[in-house]
Amino acid sequence: MDITKESYNPNPRENANPLSVLFFTYTLGMFKKGYSKTLETEDLYNPLNSDRSQELGDRLELKWLRHLEKCKRLGKKPSLLKVLVATFWPEYTYLGVIMTVMEIGFRLLQPFMLGKLLEYFKPNSDMTKNEAFYYAGAVVALTALSALFINQYIVEAFHYGMKVRAACCAIIYRKALKLSNTALGQTASGQVVNLLSNDVSRFDIVSIFIHHMWLAPTSALIVTYLLWREAGLAGIIGIIPVFLVVPLQSYTGKLSAKYRKQTAYKTDERVRLMDEIISGVQVIKMYAWEKPFAKLIKHARRLELRIITKLSYVRALFMTFNLFTTRVALFCTLLTMTLLYNEPITAAKVFVFMSYYNIISQTMSSMFVRGIAEVAELFVSIRRIQNFMLNDEFIDITRINNNLGSPPPNNIAISMKNTTASWSPGSSEHALDNMTLTVERGQTVGIIGPVGAGKSSFLHAVLGELHLISGDMMVNGSVSYASQEPWVFAATVRQNIVFGQDYNRHRYNDVVKVCALDKDFKQFPHGDMTIVGDRGASLSGGQKARINLARAVYRNADIYLLDDPLSAVDVHVSKHLYEQCINGYLKHKTTILVTHQVHHLKNANNVLILDNGSIGAQGTFYELANSDIHYAQLLNKEPDSDQSPQIIEEELEKEKDREKDKFGGSNRNLRKMSTRSKTLSISSATSESSIVESIMLEEQDKVDTKEYQEDSSRGKVKGSLFLQYMLAGGNIFVVIIVFSLYALAQAAASGVDYFVGYWTNLEELRNAQTVMNLTEFANGNETVAAIVARKELMPTEVCIYIYSGLIVSLFVIALTRSMLFYKVAMIASENLHNNMFMNVIYTSMRFFDLNPSGRILNRFSKDMGAVDELLPKAILDAGQIILLMLGSLILVAVINYMFLIPVAVIACVFLFLRVVFLRSSKNIKRLEGMMRSPVFTHLNATLQGLTTIRAYGAQEILKMEFDKHQDLHTSAWYMYITASSAFGFYLDLLCFMFTALVTFSFLTFADGLLGGEVGLAITQSTALTGLVQWGMRQSAEVANQLMSVERLLEYSILPEEKQPLTPKNPPKEWPQNGRVLFRKMGLRYSEDTPLVLKNLNISIEPKEKVGIVGRTGAGKSSLIAALFRLAIVEGDIDIDGIDTSELTLQLLRSKISIIPQDPVLFSGTLRYNLDPFDEYTDAQLYRALDEVELKDPANIINKLENRVMDRGKNYSVGQRQLICLARAIIRNNKVLMLDEATANVDPQTDALIQKTIRQKFADCTVLTVAHRLNTIMDSDKVLVMDGGTMVEFADCTVLTVAHRLNTIMDSDKVLVMDGGTMVEFDHPHNLLQDTNSRFFRMIAETGKNEKQQLENIARHSFELMFGPKKI
Repeated sequence: MDITKESYNPNPRENANPLSVLFFTYTLGMFKKGYSKTLETEDLYNPLNSDRSQELGDRLELKWLRHLEKCKRLGKKPSLLKVLVATFWPEYTYLGVIMTVMEIGFRLLQPFMLGKLLEYFKPNSDMTKNEAFYYAGAVVALTALSALFINQYIVEAFHYGMKVRAACCAIIYRKALKLSNTALGQTASGQVVNLLSNDVSRFDIVSIFIHHMWLAPTSALIVTYLLWREAGLAGIIGIIPVFLVVPLQSYTGKLSAKYRKQTAYKTDERVRLMDEIISGVQVIKMYAWEKPFAKLIKHARRLELRIITKLSYVRALFMTFNLFTTRVALFCTLLTMTLLYNEPITAAKVFVFMSYYNIISQTMSSMFVRGIAEVAELFVSIRRIQNFMLNDEFIDITRINNNLGSPPPNNIAISMKNTTASWSPGSSEHALDNMTLTVERGQTVGIIGPVGAGKSSFLHAVLGELHLISGDMMVNGSVSYASQEPWVFAATVRQNIVFGQDYNRHRYNDVVKVCALDKDFKQFPHGDMTIVGDRGASLSGGQKARINLARAVYRNADIYLLDDPLSAVDVHVSKHLYEQCINGYLKHKTTILVTHQVHHLKNANNVLILDNGSIGAQGTFYELANSDIHYAQLLNKEPDSDQSPQIIEEELEKEKDREKDKFGGSNRNLRKMSTRSKTLSISSATSESSIVESIMLEEQDKVDTKEYQEDSSRGKVKGSLFLQYMLAGGNIFVVIIVFSLYALAQAAASGVDYFVGYWTNLEELRNAQTVMNLTEFANGNETVAAIVARKELMPTEVCIYIYSGLIVSLFVIALTRSMLFYKVAMIASENLHNNMFMNVIYTSMRFFDLNPSGRILNRFSKDMGAVDELLPKAILDAGQIILLMLGSLILVAVINYMFLIPVAVIACVFLFLRVVFLRSSKNIKRLEGMMRSPVFTHLNATLQGLTTIRAYGAQEILKMEFDKHQDLHTSAWYMYITASSAFGFYLDLLCFMFTALVTFSFLTFADGLLGGEVGLAITQSTALTGLVQWGMRQSAEVANQLMSVERLLEYSILPEEKQPLTPKNPPKEWPQNGRVLFRKMGLRYSEDTPLVLKNLNISIEPKEKVGIVGRTGAGKSSLIAALFRLAIVEGDIDIDGIDTSELTLQLLRSKISIIPQDPVLFSGTLRYNLDPFDEYTDAQLYRALDEVELKDPANIINKLENRVMDRGKNYSVGQRQLICLARAIIRNNKVLMLDEATANVDPQTDALIQKTIRQKFADCTVLTVAHRLNTIMDSDKVLVMDGGTMVEFADCTVLTVAHRLNTIMDSDKVLVMDGGTMVEFDHPHNLLQDTNSRFFRMIAETGKNEKQQLENIARHSFELMFGPKKI
């Protein structure tokens, strides 16, 4: 559903030669570009062909389906892990080969060569200088080879990890398209988002460690053997601490996997809650429910952090062992040698040991142990994905000729024989009960019935979304479907209608006309190429419904299933849709229409009255109307359509003229559209060639998608991100303590290393002293002579005590440091999240209109996850490694200060490289974050419109679309890993030069140095090779992960809704009367948009019932936004004499009740949905539920403890509306707003709701926005609006927003609106006396019978108030 085509930007890796691959020269172009400009989306390379989402998805899906088949045959449980191994083994075997050569070949030879080289520096050594040069050359060459191999290994490991991740995402999405309705009910979209954001990201990291899992133990065994050969038992004793620590660390790894699993569930829960809050935010604001939801989220977050903290402490323990293990091993060996064996300690031995222990520590205690933790966490993730992949699937039964024996006769479209079906296979409740029905081709069938009777379930059964329990069902032909809750996705209006079919201009224009959209298109800023926001945020309810209907009609199908398409539109439009579209355009098609507007069904071939999932009665309109069935009595009350077509014609002509005047300056502002939709997301605006190739052929219809992309967070947050992050966790004092502990820990570690070298020299001297007479030795080396002459060699025992002291202090300091740091990090995480959440929930509605939910969720899931887990890990790693580097350099410099010169040169080059790298990589990382949002937005939209998507068979198109989003993300990610590997490689190159310099300089210049010093210098500088690049990488990783902090902070500085500077405190019982006064009131949605409501002056007296009418987009719903101050209000709105701008928004909103147009429920209990603050007793809540007559035969849905599923899926739309009505009854406020409150219910329930409103809110001011006129005909006054101004205004103060006029005919007044202005305002009866009034024309259009009926209601209501009129 996307707009742009793929730009052709081939990946330089595709055709790079082997040398270029080995030396990473193919990345230079990218660095050049990244250095000279800020990288944008169009600079992303295309992904490699083998990395394309579609190819990877196909590869994995094929293997998975085969595996499922096999498991079914053998009755085994499927395993995703086996499938992944079977799919990706070639890639990982290649990694294994590189790794083996590197670990077992190069790594183990190096210490051996070093030992030989150090022999040369022993006092009275007999090695020649030439031999020494050979050994030095070998040490340097091995360093070089290591550098080449390790970087290839790292880049390929990340690359293959990315491939596995992309493949998993692709199959998760494909599975989501096939979920059965039950599985969908149990799987909140938040959970799937979490699978796609956090679970699959484990693959990226784990690929690095996977081969260490077997290579580390292997190389450890080889090293143990070598040590034993060198030092006998002492070597073995030294290894013991390493092998003791490993199981301990492996156990902590297991622990961390357990915590990871718990974290994942807690994160799911929090992300799901966030998803609900974002989609229901308008309702939360209007009910002033921010506090209970903030409490809920804080609670969920605290539970999540509690486990993440445990995880962090486990990690802190790891990091401490990393510093500590090798040093203890060497300590044990030396201790054993001196105390037990009294063996001489020589430099050659000590530093060979040290090198070997370094190897073991790197493979066993860092890689192997981290590997265990990561692999254990990966298994948790794989299991979660596997469970998701094993969910029930939707079985496409619609095309199956369900055991009816003979093929169906061709004139039958749908036939059901004793069909019983339910939503879930194991459920005892049946959605359809023993239904028998035949629909012939070309028939129109109307389906009516009370709320919850099974009307939508019947359509779902035809679509194959229900499980057939018994009986037969056959659907003969293709199906098109318009859902009851309109589904609109973020793309252009045209794409929403064409939805993957070929674009046929002629057919398209016809459809637009019959669906009454042509007028709306004129109002949209770019016509039908206007982009609608996420979930259609920029459209009015009626526009969404008509686009939804147009999509169904545009598709050329045999059978059309229309689920209540007329409820959200006003009378004229409803009439137009029925006559032109359903009874006109689709006249010769099979149409099944679910509706509450029964009077339209006169021409239907058959009308079914459903009751509790079975057919209560069926027949033609007139047969049913004359029967004595209770529900069928409604058919008689409804209007006639024999109204002269002339009136409509005239009306439409006038309408057109008016439109022309209005568009003269084309400054029309529809409900929240034009400017508001401009900035709406096309989340995916940057994707590649799309399903709408056809659109692209029409050059004049290009859309500029640039303005719909997510803004980069660059430069919005001022100051150092790292400091802001640390200070979020504690004050400046705490931060200083953490930093000083870091420095102390490193000082202790370097102290231990230095002391080993020092002690070795002492022992070598001591040995030399005993072996030969002094004078001879003194000739060769004055320094030694000087020391020996002073006879100040420290006794061995003292050395041992000092050594032990240093080791213990190292452990204590390092552990304290890690723990304290993680504590600070966790507090920072909590504070950042809470600040961001509070800012998001208290910001203005405008923010939610401009940002799709996927984008906001991305910050709360992915970015939050990075700050919780990845950032602290990276900071601790980077901090530790950079300090180790410094330690090594200082030690080398202490031995020969001349080394400071090359160190300085190399450091400058380093910093230059880091600057170049960060310039590009930060932007690539930013792009990667931006490319991720569309994936989530697309997934969310898909899950919401799943039934529609399946009815249209559009799964393939959406799959392609998803693959495109994923490919964009892949290309950003691949650029990121090649960039960081190239950086790592060039750093290693520099280190290699440094090592070469150090090694050869000792041979050339340093006569007279002792083996201990030379050994220390060379071991430290070779250790640098791996360290530097890992350290720089980690420091760059910190800089990149701080992007997430930046994105969180960006949401922490959102502007709050405007509150008064010094708010008034009205009396507790305010408002007592409910008088509402609008003075020169205007409304705009943001500072830079024109007024939507203009200059309204209306006075509504206490207890008046006011109906508000007007065509779609006249500004009826904006009036609600004004009353609740959801947008920018100019002029005054007074309630009981208090200007509402002087009250806090929470207080104001809590004093006005609303029953919104889209009934929103939150998951939790029914009780929580009615009363989140726990202010009322159960008895009060039950009374309210009884009054709205919410019940089902089994009395389940009205129990307070009944679970409400994600977004209230287990309640029908009508039932949700009743729950919202119950909320209003409980709050018992003096002012009540009804926004098309009865749009989704049948006339009977509608009558019941009207009766409840009249009784319960007799003392209140009620405002009703109406589409059905009969709801307002007994209002005290009717306000007719047009284009945001008051046209007519005809007394509790009930404001009802209605499309069906019958809901407002007994109002005290009616307000007629058009184009945001008031056109008329008076009692309905008075308005009807003027045959030129807008209101009169509206009533005339409803048909002769209805008109008569509505006039009677209005007269009756008028006479009750003022007494009969005298003639």
